[in-house]
Amino acid sequence: MSENESSANGAAVTVKPGRHRESTLYSALAGVGAGGKGKSLAALREEALAVYERTELPVWRRSGFWTTSLQELDLDKLEVRHHPQGELPAIVLETLPERKRAGRLVQREGSVVQLELDAELAGKGVVLCSLEDAAVNHTELFEQYYSKRLTSDRHKLEAANAALWSGGAFLHVPAGVVVEDPFEIAYALDGAGAAMYARTLVIGDAGSDFKLHEYNLAPDFDTGQALCAAAFEMYLRDGARCRLAQVQDWGNGEVFDASTRVVEVGRDAYCHWLPALVGGHLVRQHLELAVSEPGGDMAFRGVFFAEASELLDVFAVDLHETGPSGGDVHWRGAATGSSRASFEGLIQIDPGAQQTHTYLQIHSMMLSPKARIDAIPSVLVSADDVSASHGGTVGELDEAVIFYMQTRGLDRASAVRVIVEGFFEPLLSELQDEPLEELVRAKVAAKLARASEDIREYAETR
Repeated sequence: MSENESSANGAAVTVKPGRHRESTLYSALAGVGAGGKGKSLAALREEALAVYERTELPVWRRSGFWTTSLQELDLDKLEVRHHPQGELPAIVLETLPERKRAGRLVQREGSVVQLELDAELAGKGVVLCSLEDAAVNHTELFEQYYSKRLTSDRHKLEAANAALWSGGAFLHVPAGVVVEDPFEIAYALDGAGAAMYARTLVIGDAGSDFKLHEYNLAPDFDTGQALCAAAFEMYLRDGARCRLAQVQDWGNGEVFDASTRVVEVGRDAYCHWLPALVGGHLVRQHLELAVSEPGGDMAFRGVFFAEASELLDVFAVDLHETGPSGGDVHWRGAATGSSRASFEGLIQIDPGAQQTHTYLQIHSMMLSPKARIDAIPSVLVSADDVSASHGGTVGELDEAVIFYMQTRGLDRASAVRVIVEGFFEPLLSELQDEPLEELVRAKVAAKLARASEDIREYAETR
């Protein structure tokens, strides 16, 4: 990087030689996308590739006390690996529940290896295919929505996704189509040495109603690094409804995750979005739910659980671009071992978004003296006829409650598990999908089991 370099927005930035310029990305995307400007996909890829080649791996710093750095990622040792159709990764077979589904797309690193869609839904015009196929065979929809709200020039890994993605997922639910069973999209890494640039585009036309479950998975591995730099965008047209869930568990390997996910809610549309972030060496996610037209409403839920030496950095945006609109943000998280987790929730109400009503709450539980959770709620309001507020709590295990439960016949480990699972239950029950609820509960229980000794030692020192 040269001493004097222009930033993405054209402003001059002075950088001392040998010192990395920190990225300052804790702000809403606010509808500024790279696409929708008459540029071809090839041109967008070329622009993103130029950003990728001239920028360094990002470092994010928040409020002077929290740093998330990807400087330790060795990109030169990672490659996008491709696989034949039908070769499903074991982690997908082990993780995804057996259930009735509307369709499924599985991407293994750089290749889509499974694609299935209910024939009746296909007859109604539902499309589930690779994003590469959509660019060729569903050109009008692709060009209208691709990268409408996703940027490609904020940091190196965002640019890498925009330039280098392959396979990808595309889902279009036509106007008025109601789908009872969930669609499943799974992105899986095999282990060390892989870079995966997952890219998803979802469109729910007017009056459609559907469910989507996304899985981000990797098996445990001992040595080496892996990367997922993902981009997800969903657009819900007038009156559309979607229940969106995301399960992210990268196992105990050294997996880096730098991803951006955006959902746009149109006129009188509704989205219930619940990410469950339960595993990853270093995870940095920008999650943005935007109400773009009057009458839009949303429920933004989320759970996270960091263990061992994991680092989790989540920036969740509740954006209201117009009113009247509604919002409700509720996240819960826990940390064990020497892990660190940072959650920043931003309510942003733009000028003219009158009669917006929204609330943000974050509750966290500390399960180790070495763990750390920072919860940063913030509100940015530029309209005067609104209600917007936030709150949060940080708690620990209550020894009195544990003792009471032991007097009723539970051993200590069981008592702790019941308390922590009960802490997450108000949100997990909102998934309204029993197989998915049981999957996330099992992952929480597994984390607690691995940290049982650490939790016991913590209790004895208090």
